[in-house]
Amino acid sequence: MPTQEVDGSLKVVFANAALCYWLFVFPRTAHELRRLRRRARAIHQPETRRLALEALAKRGNLEGAAAFATFVPWRQRARTVRALVAFQAIYNYADLLAEQPSADPVARARRLHEVLCVALDRSPGPASLPDVDLDDEGLLGEIVERCRVSLSGLPGYSVAAPAACTAARRIVEFQSLSLGAEDALERWAASQMPAECPLTWWELAAGAGSSLAVHALIAAAAEASLDNTRVAELADAYFPWTGALHSLLDSLVDQREDAVAGELSLIGCYPSPLIAAGKMRGLTVEALAAVRRLPEGRRHVLLLTAMACSYISRPQDDWDAQAIVREVRSALGGISSLVLFVFKLWHRTERRCEQPEAMGPPRRACLGEQERGVDAGAA
Repeated sequence: MPTQEVDGSLKVVFANAALCYWLFVFPRTAHELRRLRRRARAIHQPETRRLALEALAKRGNLEGAAAFATFVPWRQRARTVRALVAFQAIYNYADLLAEQPSADPVARARRLHEVLCVALDRSPGPASLPDVDLDDEGLLGEIVERCRVSLSGLPGYSVAAPAACTAARRIVEFQSLSLGAEDALERWAASQMPAECPLTWWELAAGAGSSLAVHALIAAAAEASLDNTRVAELADAYFPWTGALHSLLDSLVDQREDAVAGELSLIGCYPSPLIAAGKMRGLTVEALAAVRRLPEGRRHVLLLTAMACSYISRPQDDWDAQAIVREVRSALGGISSLVLFVFKLWHRTERRCEQPEAMGPPRRACLGEQERGVDAGAA
């Protein structure tokens, strides 16, 4: 198919998606985040309150998760946004908690991230959380329950759940092993490598740590017609290629923080910046090809492009990082210019409107509270 035709069709998809996202998905997402922040501010323990609010301040990946609800049936959109935001909020929170000092960081990270699997569990009755010794006055459990209740209302979730849980289990393994000896993570990643897959162990590990596959499956569960074939196609499209691109771009943005904290930098595993740039271009090409093969390929191409642009739109003052950004942008194609323009405009707006998060005093709050005029009557 000619490039101009692809670009033209993507522009139509982009215009429709942008309208839906900003009119419907973004307001719902903002409401969910206000609700979660209000509950987090009620935590009395100062350090736990700080970590909970910091997890919710990562708006980029929370809003990115909600973007998967853009294309779902409108009757299921509110419920899908709630599930997507809750799952990503749990991931952010568990990740920050796991980074705190611990006598056994690998075991603690495993217990914390196992909460992701609980959030996706379809078993009836209240959730049973792992013992993580967390003084957050029940916040984590409330977000987990919000995720489970939202998922239970999606008509196709019984079909999507097994694959979503498999993806979450990969996240648990990656997030726990990444805090231990590097050779343990390398051995595990090698054991997960699909046959004849040309990825390196750290690229495979990056794919395992991505939440994109879970987001795609949650969104697909909004369709009553979802079947096992469709689930398998989505799972294969998002792991490992698309997930690897996602996590490595995240690592690119966080590489200075990782260096200061002494944590594993996935992007730093490449032998040289030149090789990293070339490999990231290749990952982008393969990820686009993987999602383009899906029945609604253009939608997933747009979601992938938006994800990548959310990272590469941030200013990079490091020459090596700029080289990677150039290669990724080139591989994304013409539609990326339009998407990048929107993200850069949004980043400027955020910086102007940004206000410090209130840290106290805490007040009593719960996730069941309603805000007037926003969510009344939502599915």
